[in-house]
Amino acid sequence: MARITIYKDNYIESTAVSNCFIDEYMKDANDAQLKVYLYLLRMMHANLAFSVSDIADKFNHTEKDVLRALRYWEKQKLLTLDYDADKNLVGIHLCELTPGGSCLSRGSAVSLQPQEPAALQNSQPAAQAGPTAVSDASTAQAGVFTAARELAEKPDPYAKPVYSADQLRSFKEQENTAQLLFVAQVYVGRPLTASDMKTILYLSDVLHFSDDLIDYLIQYCVDRGKKDFRYMEKVAISWAQQGITTPKQAQKAALKYDKSVYAIMNELGKSSAPTSKELEYINRWIGEYGFSTDIIFEACERTVLAVDKHRFEYAEGILSSWRKENVRHKSDIKRIDEQHQKQKGAAARNAAGGNKFNQFKQNTYNFEELEQELLSN
Repeated sequence: MARITIYKDNYIESTAVSNCFIDEYMKDANDAQLKVYLYLLRMMHANLAFSVSDIADKFNHTEKDVLRALRYWEKQKLLTLDYDADKNLVGIHLCELTPGGSCLSRGSAVSLQPQEPAALQNSQPAAQAGPTAVSDASTAQAGVFTAARELAEKPDPYAKPVYSADQLRSFKEQENTAQLLFVAQVYVGRPLTASDMKTILYLSDVLHFSDDLIDYLIQYCVDRGKKDFRYMEKVAISWAQQGITTPKQAQKAALKYDKSVYAIMNELGKSSAPTSKELEYINRWIGEYGFSTDIIFEACERTVLAVDKHRFEYAEGILSSWRKENVRHKSDIKRIDEQHQKQKGAAARNAAGGNKFNQFKQNTYNFEELEQELLSN
């Protein structure tokens, strides 16, 4: 059979996205983080400058959301951030991805335009940019590459060593290791490979995780359907970068970024990341009150129908009252609603059953005595 040639008549401008990014990183990123990273790729391919406020305006996010997303990708080692002496973000260095999730130091730089007052930005047309402006831009971009190169030359404190068979054997012979490996094997539901055990050795040797924290890490990942030890490594590195050293700290951090948190935010009509106060409410509803998401969603739905502002406070009022009523299932809510309707109906019937004079004290009179008193006068 003859070969078929495909001809493309319309060539459109496009942005290339690494398969490594799609395979390794995209599944764990939230909406804002994905938008920011893809926009960086777009600006890099177009060789355009931009600012943090430009990204925030384009995607209807706050500048804090954008900076938070950038720091997330920096922790994932997909980029490095360059700051000036005043700690203003002036450059972003995108790393080159390779299969397996590693990030090479070489890549492309995306420069951020300085944050000027709006009046100055409007009064300086792009056509007036001369040799000096080009020179300044070149110097800034060179500074980005220099900073990225210096950062790349520093040893990675979270780099995983290549452990030998003797090192692994020595680790397995430690008194507490056998129990830890057994627990990990029970969690993942299969015998551990040598690579799996080297990951556990790495958690203890390099990240200095305690046995309790390693136990919680594996349980945390398995509960989310992730039994891949490479995924566990990424979570562990993220925890180490946040300074997490105990299971309690890990639980608090995990709850902050749990999908249920963003689902509750969405039910209340919020599309941004939760503030510390909003997170405090959500943590209380899930942790202290012990409500499941379907009960919290029910309270959120009633809140949205009732008020436009102070929704967290309103939802708190509903959930705290349900807690006092010992609500544990949606059927309990139905019972409370029916009881409330009965009370309202009884009150209405009592109000309708009387007359408008019933609220006054009724007197009895002796009309004969009244007649004698009047005649005597």
